[in-house]
Amino acid sequence: MAKHEPDLSLIFHALSDPTRRTMLTRLATGPLRVTDLSGPTGLRLPTVMRHLAVLQSAGLIATAKDGRVRTCAIRPESLAPVRHWLDDQRALWEARLDRLDTYVMTLMKDRDDDPHP
Repeated sequence: MAKHEPDLSLIFHALSDPTRRTMLTRLATGPLRVTDLSGPTGLRLPTVMRHLAVLQSAGLIATAKDGRVRTCAIRPESLAPVRHWLDDQRALWEARLDRLDTYVMTLMKDRDDDPHP
């Protein structure tokens, strides 16, 4: 991995947990206070803070503190490397399937053209 490439492993690790994905979904509507994020989860605040730390270390959210209130905001641009990686994988597999389809069609045509089956 190049030095300045985003760490996909950190992003996929952060996205692997359903609680963190739920937090990101809620943040997609706009910035929220940590207490607003923790309420619906039913989790204790230290657990919520650990989830938020994982999201922040992956670059998926940014936090700001104003007095005693910490606010979290999603960083949608941080998902671009994931989208690019998935697009590359999809293109690779589509090309492989196209080559397999061509090969199978050639075999079928050769079998149909063979006068001595």
